[in-house]
Amino acid sequence: MEFTLAQLIFTLSYINDTLISPLTAVGGDFMSKYIPGNQKHLTLENRIYIENSLNKGCTFKDIAKYLCKDPTTISKEVKAHRLSDWYHKGTFYNAKNFCVHRYHCKKTNACGKILLCGIKCASCPTCNQACPDFYRERCSRLDKAPYVCNGCDKKICHCTIAHKYKYDARFADRKYREKLSDSRVGISMTKHQLHQKDMIVTPLIEQGQSPYQIATNHPELDLSVRTIYTYLDNGLFTARNIDLKRKPKFKPRKCHKTQITDRSVFAGRAYADFQSLNPDVHVEMDTVHSSRESKKTLLTFFFPKEKLFLAFLMNRCTKGAVRLVFDHLEKRLGAYEFLSLFECLLTDRGAEFGDPEALETGVEGLQRTSIYYCDPMRSGQKGGVENAHTMLRMVLPKGTSFEYLTQWDVNLIVNHINSTPRKSLDGKTPYNSALETFGENTLKALQLKRISPDEVHLTPKLIRFNH
Repeated sequence: MEFTLAQLIFTLSYINDTLISPLTAVGGDFMSKYIPGNQKHLTLENRIYIENSLNKGCTFKDIAKYLCKDPTTISKEVKAHRLSDWYHKGTFYNAKNFCVHRYHCKKTNACGKILLCGIKCASCPTCNQACPDFYRERCSRLDKAPYVCNGCDKKICHCTIAHKYKYDARFADRKYREKLSDSRVGISMTKHQLHQKDMIVTPLIEQGQSPYQIATNHPELDLSVRTIYTYLDNGLFTARNIDLKRKPKFKPRKCHKTQITDRSVFAGRAYADFQSLNPDVHVEMDTVHSSRESKKTLLTFFFPKEKLFLAFLMNRCTKGAVRLVFDHLEKRLGAYEFLSLFECLLTDRGAEFGDPEALETGVEGLQRTSIYYCDPMRSGQKGGVENAHTMLRMVLPKGTSFEYLTQWDVNLIVNHINSTPRKSLDGKTPYNSALETFGENTLKALQLKRISPDEVHLTPKLIRFNH
């Protein structure tokens, strides 16, 4: 028994309880709305797969087939969230010359402004605007799929294209979440609708009624009590907070000065996001404060797998001081080694960590790490570094001033802590465990040394004997 193509399509659509237009299906592929899972947002895992696939040279169609998405979705994702970067490869005297003929051009006085100009136009800043033969150098990979430099066979140092694009999964996910958060800002109603609600709410508040009374007696407003208070705070109604009976008497909530006040930085960096990422290797980060006599602070790192402990002395507990430590470590280790060591950082919500983008961006402008934050009042989520602080406090008890402490003293304390055997490592020291994992060169760059077992000293006398 033979079936026509239309009959076969109708039968399959009937079985799946999906009404598919035969005309749509005859074209070959189903419409995007019939692809399972296509109506869901891309996750971080999806974006990591897109990045890895682009690096391998896979097409959008192959990526979309694996993720059960429409190829257009992948194309829009890459173009919307690609990372822009500049590599000036112009002439020696004009780094901003983007003409395709710049290396062999012998033209002079193309602008006609100077009669006796003997300077080559290729080395003149006005070459791009004045020369009639100017043709901007372009790359076909950036004008059409894949729209990024991922998977390109040519090395960056050999590529002459100035404006480059790269797709980074974590950067793309962060930009997506920022856009998602910004889209929810404001109110979803017109000025006329807001005015109609204001005509009801404001007179009742002036009569002494509370927002709860108004919301209960006027369900047609379709506003909760919390929403009415929010509109009053934002000045969207004619009535103000001062017109309320009790609210002017309340004092505003105090925010702890040591905590991050800008909560937008937690978007995509919360502990739940860290757990969903499920990284194989991560590093815990924290600070140890001196007594009130000194503003010096210790920035500490802890590697849970190797039990390795690091500490760096800062003159101030500020965002800039933390950034300086990161930059110093990157220059000492190198960009690649820094990324391999500190790929994922977990820390608390201290104000010194309130600028994650500055910490995540390297010296050359590339992403060098990813920072995630623990939940409020949940220091146990980074319990490894907290336990390491107990050993640090054996040498530097609470109330100790760090004013006369040097980085040499801090390195000495760290070396003694890392030379202490751990039961969780089957009797090995964190130094030996890190030596097997990272290598001797990395430990030398971190200024770590082995202390013999009988010379390990974890009392305040360790520092006193060295002064």
